[in-house]
Amino acid sequence: MISFLVFLGVIAAIVLWAIGIYNRLINERNRVRNAFAQIDVQLTRRHDLIPNLVEAVKGYMKHERETLEAVIKARNVAVSALDAAKADPSNAKAIQELGASEGALGSILGRLFALSEAYPDLKANQNMMQFQEELASTENKVAFARQAFNDSVLGYNNSAENFPNSIIANTFDFELASFLEIDSEEKRDVPDVSFT
Repeated sequence: MISFLVFLGVIAAIVLWAIGIYNRLINERNRVRNAFAQIDVQLTRRHDLIPNLVEAVKGYMKHERETLEAVIKARNVAVSALDAAKADPSNAKAIQELGASEGALGSILGRLFALSEAYPDLKANQNMMQFQEELASTENKVAFARQAFNDSVLGYNNSAENFPNSIIANTFDFELASFLEIDSEEKRDVPDVSFT
């Protein structure tokens, strides 16, 4: 009888241990989702600013129709990727596609701002300056939110991959999350420095 009670105690301890790990993995996954919600807010703001920016420059850059259309197309792709990632922020493929679409959008916006330099009236336009400032501020907020998201992903992935947690994670199909990496040409370019 005592051995049966010891056996039941061991089984109860194992079940409680498994429940604890399962709950910890759920908490970590929810942190990833919460951190992504902050990215969603900032990227949605960025996406909402772009049509207004295009409208502001349209009158000045009549000959740059292709660039303006490319900006709108890249924005629409980024909005679709954001919607897909919102559905499941721990889905690695959706996060990677979001990063790629945001990188493409950032690149085309960079070209738009570079082209705007050729239009002195546009460069001095108060609306254009305000949009550039708001986009720059939003980009900074996206960077901070992305760092918080990536920290949450790291914690979640560590919890899911560490032994013995990995046994529970694999049993209940806890898939690893992916870091959000937004490639930008500016990040890769090395500035030229000259002391002459």
